[in-house]
Formats: sequence, structure tokens, C-alpha cells
Amino acid sequence: MSKLSRHKAILEVIGEGRIADQKELQRRLHQRGFDAGQATLSRDIRELGLVKYAGGYSLPVREADAAAELPSFDRLVREFVTSIRTAQNLLVTKTSVGSAQPVAAALDGKNWPEALGTIAGDDTILIICQSNRAAERLASRMQEMLA
Repeated sequence: MSKLSRHKAILEVIGEGRIADQKELQRRLHQRGFDAGQATLSRDIRELGLVKYAGGYSLPVREADAAAELPSFDRLVREFVTSIRTAQNLLVTKTSVGSAQPVAAALDGKNWPEALGTIAGDDTILIICQSNRAAERLASRMQEMLA
């Protein structure tokens, strides 16, 4: 899975409650499907600006909101989407390996009326649209981002 997905999962785990040490963080990430070694976790902790205190890890108050935000949907599409195909009211969107979930999360965050919801795997997103025409409009909008 991608670094962005792992960072998002780390922030979610820390937001759920006290994480005393890296071993516990590693265990909780493993439960979510992320296999990260100690060196990777150390790097992630540094990049996210996590602070270790007596009770465990936390985010600095000022940086919490900025660290939890995903990059813009346009940027994620440009960087990770490799193809977009319509199938009636559905869009099958292929991404680079490990990138489908952050792209889908960013699309969900856009709240565009064409997209009713997304299902993301590792490198494929199924976007459910309200109609065939809505699927075509959304595909066209996303294709413009790729150009």
C-alpha cells in the first residue's frame, strides 16, 4: 500500500487512542493490512511530525489538521490514475499499485453529485454514478485532469 495510505492509517490509529510505542503502532497498522518495518515507521513518525511523550505518540496541535489532509484530488488523479473506463453508470478507474484508496478518499471528499460512492481496492476504484450520463460527465472531468 502507498505511503500516503499508510500515513493516513497512522493518523487514524493515533486519533483512536493512546499508542505507547512503535511496536504497538506496528501491531495496529498490521491489523489494518499495513506491514511496515521499524525503519519505515520511524521515518513516517518523523515525516508526520508525531511527538513522543510519557503517554505515547500524539500530533503537535498546530500541525494536526495539515498532516491529516489528503493532497488535492486533481493532483492525485494526475499522479496516480492510469485509465478511466465507463460501464453504463459505473467508472472503472485504474491507478498505480497502492494508490486507489487515497484517490477514492479524495473523490469522496469532493462530494460531486455525479459520484454516489466509491469502492477502492489496491489499484482499482469502482465509482458508482447516478446515471450513465453522470458517469460520462465524471469520466470526462477526470480525463481533463490527466491531460
